[in-house]
Formats: sequence, structure tokens, C-alpha cells
Amino acid sequence: MRLAILVLPLALLGACSRAPAPPKPVETEVPEEFRRPPAAPPQARAGTGVGTPLKERVATLGLLNKRNNIAQDLVMKPGETRRIGDVIVALKACERTAPWELPQETGAFVQVFIQQSGVGGNGFAKVFSGWLFRESPSLTVVEHPIYDVWVKDCTMRFPGEEAGAAADKPAVKPPSSPRPATPSLPAPVPTPAPAQTSEPIA
Repeated sequence: MRLAILVLPLALLGACSRAPAPPKPVETEVPEEFRRPPAAPPQARAGTGVGTPLKERVATLGLLNKRNNIAQDLVMKPGETRRIGDVIVALKACERTAPWELPQETGAFVQVFIQQSGVGGNGFAKVFSGWLFRESPSLTVVEHPIYDVWVKDCTMRFPGEEAGAAADKPAVKPPSSPRPATPSLPAPVPTPAPAQTSEPIA
């Protein structure tokens, strides 16, 4: 009996030491009301619309669940909506400053919806809608106790970037074609210098 009393706490202690693996984020289906075509977002700065067309750009957003400290990257195109658990992230646009402009900035117009539980039903409430900037993360932030969203990149090109990139690379010389063999000529024979005679001085 005493042995069983001693073994039981040790068994319970061993079971507590095995922490369960942290849950992985699961992407689920986006509700129907979030699949409507997105409205045009406000322009981030003057000169937007230059470069890669909006629908061909690709943004990388970071999503952090502060409850379990799981972060992941969302690679999205403008107009795309993704749902991860209780959060829906909608990307409306992404933009970066042209290479010839300063300061360099990368931004995305993002909307974040969080599923509400308890009193008030299980609908989604909009907790953020606006531009997020990578270089100025404190300028606009997603204020939510559980989820955080930020911009990591916006893949796009501007006119002249391809030419500039090619100019930076060293030019590769084409292989020289072998020259035709020229007939060897005999070496020229040196002509002897005229002999100088010395005359006596009178």
C-alpha cells in the first residue's frame, strides 16, 4: 500500500513534465460575405499605380498569434482573403517606393477581422482597416490583444529596373574566334653598317 502511495505521485509528476506540442495554425474556408470583390483602397502616396499592375503584385504579411506565440507568413495578392482560425486577413493593395525616390517605403492596405464569441453571436468584427508600413511599424498598428499583422514585403517592379540590373552586371565577352593562320615570313637580314675610316689629324 505504501509503495502504491509513493509511485502514484511520481507517475503524475512524470505526466506533467511532458508538455503538449504547440498547436499549428490551421487555414479554414473564408465566409461568403468576405468573398465579394474588394473596393479600391485609398492611395498610399502620390505616384501609386506606377510599375507592376496591382493584380500582379505579391505581398508577404506576418501574422502572430500572441496566445500561443505562433507566427507565420501569408503570401497574398491584392484582392485575396485568407482565414487562419479566428482571424481573417484581407489584402486590398501593396506598394513600394520607386528606386529613384526617397525615403524607401513598403506598405500594404490590409483589413483584419476577428471572430466574436459569447454574447453577440459568432460573427466577424473588423478590428483594423488601413495602410501598414514596414519601415514605420509604429505609424499604424493592428491593436488587438491576441493577433498582430505586419508587412514584410511587396514584390513588384518599376520601369527601367530590368535595364538597371543588367547594367550592374559585368558584360560577358563572347569567345573570340580563332584567327586564320598567316604564312610565316623569313626574318629580315640586317644590313651591315658602313665601315668608318680614321684619318690622321694634321
